[in-house]
Formats: sequence, C-alpha cells, structure tokens
Amino acid sequence: MRKGEIDFITLGCSKNLVDAERVMRQLEAAGWNCVHDAEKPQGEICVINTCGFIGDAKEESINMILQMAERKKQGKLRQLIVMGCLSERYRAELEEELPEVDAYFGKFDFERMKDLIGTYALPGNPRQYSLFERHLTTPKHYAYLKISEGCNRMCSYCAIPLITGRHTSRPKAEILDEVRWLVSQGVKELNVIAQDLSSYGLDIEKRHLLPELIDEIAHVPGVEWIRLHYAYPTDFPEELLDVMVRNSNVCKYLDIALQHCTDHMLTLMRRHITQAEQDALIRKIREKVPGICIRTTLLVGHPGETDEDFEALKEWTRQMRFDRMGCFAYSDEEGTYANTHYKDDVPQNVKEQRASELMAIQQEISGELMQQFVGKTEKVIIDRQEGDYYIGRTQYDSPEVDCEVLIQKEKDERLKVGDFYNVKIIKAEEFDLYAILC
Repeated sequence: MRKGEIDFITLGCSKNLVDAERVMRQLEAAGWNCVHDAEKPQGEICVINTCGFIGDAKEESINMILQMAERKKQGKLRQLIVMGCLSERYRAELEEELPEVDAYFGKFDFERMKDLIGTYALPGNPRQYSLFERHLTTPKHYAYLKISEGCNRMCSYCAIPLITGRHTSRPKAEILDEVRWLVSQGVKELNVIAQDLSSYGLDIEKRHLLPELIDEIAHVPGVEWIRLHYAYPTDFPEELLDVMVRNSNVCKYLDIALQHCTDHMLTLMRRHITQAEQDALIRKIREKVPGICIRTTLLVGHPGETDEDFEALKEWTRQMRFDRMGCFAYSDEEGTYANTHYKDDVPQNVKEQRASELMAIQQEISGELMQQFVGKTEKVIIDRQEGDYYIGRTQYDSPEVDCEVLIQKEKDERLKVGDFYNVKIIKAEEFDLYAILC
C-alpha cells in the first residue's frame, strides 16, 4: 500500500474519463499522487469510476468493485470510493448491498470527493487550479473535450437520460478557455464529445450553437485536428457541414448514431425521424463534405424487431456503406420506455446472431473501402511505437475505436509520437492500413 497515492479505475466511455481526469486534478492540487488504470493498483485509496449504461457494463463495474473490496479486506487498501453512472443510478441499492465501499458519488457530486479525502502532505495552502483543468490520462497530443452533459431525446431503449438528466450545455467561453489550456499542455487533437452534440446551445440561447463553437475552436492557435462524436440525426445542425468545409483542421469525420432504418423500428425506438429523412441527411452530409468518414451505431433485437425489419437493416447497411460502424444487441434496461411499455420479445441468441451478421457485412464493406486508400498520401498523427512499427491515425480515425496506420520503421528513421507526418499507403486490410514515410 503506497501512502499518499490514489488509484483511479475508469470504466465506460470517454465522457466518464473526462470526469475522472477532472477529479484527479483536484486531488493532486490537494497533495495526492493519482495513478490511472495501473496494471497493479497499489495506492492506499482506490476510486472506481463506473458505467451503468447496459447490462455488460454494469456487470463489469460490479465485478471491479468486488475485486477492490477484497483488496480492502486483505488490508491492501485503506479506502474504497465509487463514482460515476452506476452509483448515480443505483446508489441506494449499492450502499445496501456493498457496504465495503466507504463512499458513493454520482455524476454530479463527485467534486465533493476532495472534501472527503482531504489534503495529503501538502505544506502551506493547496495549489490553485482552474475548474476545467484535468489530469490528462490520454497521450499528451490528444484529449477529449466534453461540451455538454445529459440528453432530452428519451429514446425507448436508452438509460442515459435516467442517469445524466436533461441536456445541459457548457458555456462557450468556458469551453474555449479549456481548449486554450489543453493546447498549452501540448494537445493538438481534440475529440469533441457529448451525449448529444446536435443539441448544444439549445438550452442556452434556444438555437444551435455547435457550428459557431466548432468554428471558434478551429481558430484557436495550436488546434490541429477537431473530431466530432455522438451527433443525433433528428434536428441535426446542418450549418456544421459548412464549418467542416471551411476549416481544414475540422476533420472530415462525424460520429452519428442512427440505430435502425425501417420506419417501424424508428417509431418503436422513439427516434422522431423517418427512414426517408435519415437517408436524406446522410446524402446531404456526403454531398456537402466530399470524402467525409461517417461512423454510426446500430441496435438490433429491440422489442418488436421482426425478421423483415432485420433483413431490411442488412440491405440498408449494404447500400449505405458506412466507413465505420458498431452494432449492439438490445439490453432491457429498467426504467426505460421500452422496459415499461414493450415486451422483450427477441430471444438473446437471436439478438446476438443478428449483431454478428450485421458486423460481418460491415467487415466486408470496411475491407473494400480501405482498399481505396492504397496509393494515396495521407497525413497521420503518431500515437505510439510498437515492435517494428510506428502506429498512427488519419483524420478519419478516432483514438482507440477506429483504424490505425502501421508505418514500418526504417534503420535511421525516427518518428516522434504526437507529431504529424505525410505517408503513402501501400497496403490495406479490413481495419488497418500499412504505409511508408513520404
């Protein structure tokens, strides 16, 4: 047990990661040494930042709590703290079932953690910091930028509004201050995240402010790449496409979850959009931003999904040819509209089979699309060195979830992690590219 050290374990999405980074910075200002996702946690305090989105994520969070609780029983841990989505949603039940945990914090009260833990071995006054400062856990050249919290969409299957509440945008001036601070820390690439990017600003000025915000971020000196995650198709701010075209440092990349295609399923899912409207939006995005990479997420096995719906979804996936795609099997989450109004009538094995079939289609599409890069010159950022390769990404690839570019190391060649290079693509596989330095 290392005195004065706090282990942070973050489960779930990048939005959770930003919360962990923020509270780590606060605790470091109070004199603690914070270590994130250590292979072998050894701190005297452990903070687990949980996910409570779907069944598998909840199970992973519970298992991690139990694992750390056992360390505490063995005397290897003085204090165990749980924060995040799971404890926001199930705090009362967790307190009753897992009393080994010393304190639970949710999504919005975690900043009180520093008051519970206190100051450690810090002479004089605690160090001062701005509220948006964070202990960056990502490689220093990129970071996640959370611009809002919550969601008003109330899709039938989704527990996010039950956890995070209504959509709340951060003030634009505060976000821009954070961007400038991130740049001062060496960040070159910003991955802009929210539960619903499309709604940014509606609660502040009753109008879409996302295009304006991204345009202003693009003009901050030192920002070289901006990538957009988790837009919503209904009421999408199309002015954003003009911002992409106008600013070369706004990546031609859009993560926009579509979930399904048939009007029958879009209605059951409460997506407030028709297939015709959805298809028209994708066409417009591709027309206005030629070469854009569209990442989407699809959901199979939702209550009421028929064989005909699924066959239509497969054919639609073949026609749309998304550059990046993820697929999830429906998870019946208590408190959601689907849980209280529908019968979970698609067997689990059918859900999983449908997800596998859809991803097989996408794998074939990805392989074909990746071949189009062969012979082209692309700008890449180097993330790391691994064996005989430098590993980089193009503007079309988000960290950790998308494709990578493997650049063979030459004898006297030294590429610097975090720098940009032009490379020529010489080979393509289904999810990776191979390149040489130009």
